[in-house]
Amino acid sequence: MPIEVDVAVLGGGPGGYTAAVKAAQAGLSVVVIEKDKLGGTCLHRGCIPSKALLRSAEVYATIGDSASYGIRLPEGAASVDWGAVLKRKDSIVEQLYKGLQALMKQHKIEVIQGGGRIIGPSIFSPRSGAIAVELADGEAETIVPKNVVIATGSRPRKLEGLSYDGEFIATSDEALGWTSRPSSVLIVGGGVIGVEWASMLSDFGTQVAIVEAAERILPSEDKDIGAEIAKALRKRGVVIHTGASLQTDSCITSDKGVEIRAMTGGGDTLTLSADRMLVSVGRIGNVEALGLENTDVKTEKGFVKVNPATLQTGESHIYAIGDCIGGVQLAHAAMHEATMAIEHLTGSKPSRAADRDIPRCVYSRPEAAAIGWTEENAKAEGYQVRTAKLPLRILGKVLVHGESDGFAKVVADAATGDLLGVHLVGVHATELIAEAALAKLVDAIPWEIGRTIHPHPTLSEVMQETMLALEGAAGHA
Repeated sequence: MPIEVDVAVLGGGPGGYTAAVKAAQAGLSVVVIEKDKLGGTCLHRGCIPSKALLRSAEVYATIGDSASYGIRLPEGAASVDWGAVLKRKDSIVEQLYKGLQALMKQHKIEVIQGGGRIIGPSIFSPRSGAIAVELADGEAETIVPKNVVIATGSRPRKLEGLSYDGEFIATSDEALGWTSRPSSVLIVGGGVIGVEWASMLSDFGTQVAIVEAAERILPSEDKDIGAEIAKALRKRGVVIHTGASLQTDSCITSDKGVEIRAMTGGGDTLTLSADRMLVSVGRIGNVEALGLENTDVKTEKGFVKVNPATLQTGESHIYAIGDCIGGVQLAHAAMHEATMAIEHLTGSKPSRAADRDIPRCVYSRPEAAAIGWTEENAKAEGYQVRTAKLPLRILGKVLVHGESDGFAKVVADAATGDLLGVHLVGVHATELIAEAALAKLVDAIPWEIGRTIHPHPTLSEVMQETMLALEGAAGHA
């Protein structure tokens, strides 16, 4: 007999399980269909494992700099136990995985492991939306939901012409499983993933080179962020080639590693070699084999097409959220979209945040975070802008912490005083950006943030000081 439910969620990643919990909290019956593991890419191949590795790298780098804190260790006392680093990463993932499984049971959400495919009108339902599930044991199940949420996520985009083997040439998915740390690595792509891996591996002692086709790394962020992160990476020995296009047909792999050529914007040819190559050139939506051809759900440029306000597809009872719809491919964006979709499904009138108003974080060392318009984009949109930018080193807590690189930058509308964007580089920037996210939600202006009392000494004071600096009223600048 088919399983009849109010909501079926295709995909158990952050967007999917959030949608399931929100629907269950609204009193709806829910089934989650996940062909791999609950938690999706974020938990098993992305956010969590990569941040665990970054934290181990940060600790190792701090120990290496312990003398600056007055702590002296015998030379060579610290070393990297790569196996232990991976074990810690895996234990964190497993703990969170068990927590998610318990969360599903707590909300009485049934999780079915298998591949789901939407079918058209049939004996089960007069409209498309029923889901045929191929179970792991070869059996099949049919789900007949009143509503469907597609949350199938994404996977790393691959460059044509490269022979990916997961060892010498790998995406971030495979690199997380490297059983040994490479002595050198060539990272193709200077976006968020590439920069985080460059930071982490360089802190572990790997020689790192980045090749980026754009004229700067982190090209989608404010140019000041890209420049500051590039400066920090270069100071640690990372070689960065920008404005360079990879010639994939020149790639040679051997037991010595990888060799490949790249062409610079000036027409020069670079010959690059390393033990391994990590390709991080974006992600594509998992939209194949979902049975979308049996429905009026459309795709565009490899992503599910939705109504931006409601997240409905071409079929009003079928929603899509998260990486599979493109836009901001971040776990917290998917969670936000999940909440908006379920609120709409249950009759509310949710207000979905604009993509630019979703916090964007880079967990490198130093960290970077941003929300809202970049200065360049704001000007391109016709705004007359005012900006203020302060170095973190003006704060006592930053000097106490021992990592003084970075800045805070605010972009405001000169005509109205409205807050347009906040851009941070520095220690714990990914935590500090939450205050700016709240400001955007409640439509606070810089004047209000600047007059909010921030405790001293804290890192959060940089938000207050930079907002006041727009009016020439900063207390420490």
